[in-house]
Amino acid sequence: MTLSPARVPATGVRRLTTTLYGYAFLDDFVLLYPVYALLFADTGMSLWQISSLFALWSITSVVLEVPSGAWADAVSRRRLLWIGPLLTAAGFALWVAVPSYGAFAAGFVLWGAGGALGSGALEALVYDELDRLGAVGRYARVMGRARAARLLGTVASIGLAGPVFAQGGYAAVGAASFLACVLTAATATRFPEHRVPADNAGDTWATTLRTGLAEVRGNRSVRGALLLVPAVGAVWGALDEYTPLLVRDLGVAEATVPYLIMLIWAGVTLGSLLAGPAERLGPSGLAVLLAGAALALAMGAVSRSLAGIALVSLAFAGFQLVEVLADVRLQHRIDESRRATLTSVASLGTELATVATFGVYAVLGTDLSHGTVFAVLAVPYLVTALALARARAATGRP
Repeated sequence: MTLSPARVPATGVRRLTTTLYGYAFLDDFVLLYPVYALLFADTGMSLWQISSLFALWSITSVVLEVPSGAWADAVSRRRLLWIGPLLTAAGFALWVAVPSYGAFAAGFVLWGAGGALGSGALEALVYDELDRLGAVGRYARVMGRARAARLLGTVASIGLAGPVFAQGGYAAVGAASFLACVLTAATATRFPEHRVPADNAGDTWATTLRTGLAEVRGNRSVRGALLLVPAVGAVWGALDEYTPLLVRDLGVAEATVPYLIMLIWAGVTLGSLLAGPAERLGPSGLAVLLAGAALALAMGAVSRSLAGIALVSLAFAGFQLVEVLADVRLQHRIDESRRATLTSVASLGTELATVATFGVYAVLGTDLSHGTVFAVLAVPYLVTALALARARAATGRP
């Protein structure tokens, strides 16, 4: 049967989005998420050691982020998307097979490498395929739903982590996480990719990296959109790693921790789904949204109550929404040939700021409660909101 011209793009978009949503869901369907900080603590790791592991994770991404993005502009992006989850699977296997500081560190290096391979490559592949199908206007909605699918995977894994952990302990949640990574890699092989990689990937990699960085230096619009991504994503991305410790400070049983983490991520999922309707928000709207989320984070964290956890969920929802919109603004401003490279540069900024946040958390957490540290780290978002408001006021003046 011959498809009509109107049906071909719809079919292509459906294949792309179905694969994307399945990939996003499985990539975060990791039962270790709500308990791996507890695994480290139960193995005897101190707060400084735990923070150093998180920092190593980010440092790995820092080292590989931009090179992997330039590589994704030079070779098959789909290939990188299935290699990455297999590296993560190997890291999780190490954690549960030989739990120790060395194994945790090696696992985070593998996880960081796997994440770097997909960072930039995924957004670039989706944007360019939508552009080829004449549907690039759907990018915000599609990526918002992909974030929601990813978060649904997180929420589902958190919901299952409690009973699976109760039955089989860390070994069981580790095995489930390993299997999810393998399924993620299998799903990635189904991505459509019509872009033809360059014949000389080595020369193209270096050229793409140079021209991409030159565009950041020379184009103020690109530079501003790029800087907004780490300004929004870094701090709450780091705080996410400490939410199990924040929740446990309420005095709840450890088996209850995953369910309260699930509440937080349910709110984040809602924030992702609002990306399409919120795409028209300008700098003033983003500033108000960031400021409100920062206040909700501070009040919720210090309240030491279930209502406070709901406020943290609301704050994370706001941060997630602004992070998606920041990515959309960046994608609209960059060229196809450097899309993965510059997306990775933005991710590099996020990782560097995340490493700094881990260090600040370790210093503050020595003498302060987790709730107080969360509240202090809401301040950078108020600063970012003020900067956005000032930028909007400046552009509004003649």
